[in-house]
Amino acid sequence: MKKTLLALLLALTTSTAFAAGTEVAVNGKDISLEANKTPIDTSKNPQAIAQIPAGHKFIVPGEFTVAITAQNSPPLAVFADDNKTLLGSEVDIARLVADSLGLKLNIVPVSWEDWPLGVASGKYDAAITNVTVTKERKEKFDFATYRKDLLGFYVKDGSSIKSINKAADIAGLRIIVGSGTNQEAVLLAWDKENRAKGLKPFTPVYLKDSAAENLSLLSGRADAWLGPNVMGAWRASQNHQTRLVGNIDGGWPQVAQIAVTLKKGNGLVEPVATALNGVIQSGDYKKVLNRWGESVEALDRSEINPPGLGD
Repeated sequence: MKKTLLALLLALTTSTAFAAGTEVAVNGKDISLEANKTPIDTSKNPQAIAQIPAGHKFIVPGEFTVAITAQNSPPLAVFADDNKTLLGSEVDIARLVADSLGLKLNIVPVSWEDWPLGVASGKYDAAITNVTVTKERKEKFDFATYRKDLLGFYVKDGSSIKSINKAADIAGLRIIVGSGTNQEAVLLAWDKENRAKGLKPFTPVYLKDSAAENLSLLSGRADAWLGPNVMGAWRASQNHQTRLVGNIDGGWPQVAQIAVTLKKGNGLVEPVATALNGVIQSGDYKKVLNRWGESVEALDRSEINPPGLGD
């Protein structure tokens, strides 16, 4: 048994260290990390620049300092073959906003737990790290949306689980989920509903990295994984050992969106939203989502502080 788990761990660790030429197909789009090393730049947006509050001081003068979770979670964020350069759709979106505001992009790799305090305290100008708009978060932060929030349930190939799309489907299951995420909030709400009906509780499985998550799922220590659908689709395409069994909106029971997260009331949300709407109109936004297989989650326009999970 130990040898089997070790072999799985070695294989999964290797599979998450992506070579430059690695190609996968996500949502029908072939993705090449080598090709996606080339930045997608955009022009300055005079309207967005004019909306930056007079006298506003960015964390680093002349730069847009953005926190991005660096936990090897492609296509959102992944280290290039030098293990230093951060690539991914989140980085590309951050660059489009920085370019539009006439600023140099300054990426700060962080853990998921670090971005809230960092943004609130002024350590980062923004967080662009798959943050979902929620009622609770809007009390502390401002949001400018840039992508639909679609979650996916993935299981091991050969699993007896055929579908997960409602509360009763998770009863008695062990599900890998990120602590403090909106997907955890959805599962906890479903679990509360199940318990009230006398159904078995689900067990959350909290892990820190994709290799550990895959190992837990493939070894049978967990029954399913719930997270951003594009991440699950990437893994399934690469390892050919997991499959999708259900999708839900990240703001269940409502639709929710992913957004650039900014300090509440500092005046940056308007220029950032204008910047995003500018690149949506120019087509540069579409180029980013297309090359990372995320076009199914594209928005027609960026909104400021829209309804979210809990509203």
